[in-house]
Amino acid sequence: MRPFPMPTQCPVEGCHGHLHVTGLVCPVCRTEIRGEFQPNEFALLPPEHLEFLRLYIKVRGNLKEVERILGLSYPTIRARFEALLRVLGYEYQEVPEGPSPQEKEAILDALEKGQISAAEAAEQLRALKRR
Repeated sequence: MRPFPMPTQCPVEGCHGHLHVTGLVCPVCRTEIRGEFQPNEFALLPPEHLEFLRLYIKVRGNLKEVERILGLSYPTIRARFEALLRVLGYEYQEVPEGPSPQEKEAILDALEKGQISAAEAAEQLRALKRR
């Protein structure tokens, strides 16, 4: 007999709190271990996110293939992927590339006012890009 999936939320009406894993059993020798165990983030995924993740892994991370299999638009697939990342706590933090427009403007203003030379402005702009 195939075991049931591990429930992750309390089934009591109105509660729906996260359940804690407090016991493990070896299926071979029946040894039991009691305690409080922390499941990994994948074990706590709601079924719809878990199925999406399984498909994503099966197609080796190809969102276009997920799109083809599910018959949904790429923006819908991308939105589901982003939702999965949020649920897992893996939200993408965009890192700005290069200097900000304000930083460039400050250097160019200083150059225009004669506060720094062209060579100094060029060096400061290069330094901003290296960050």
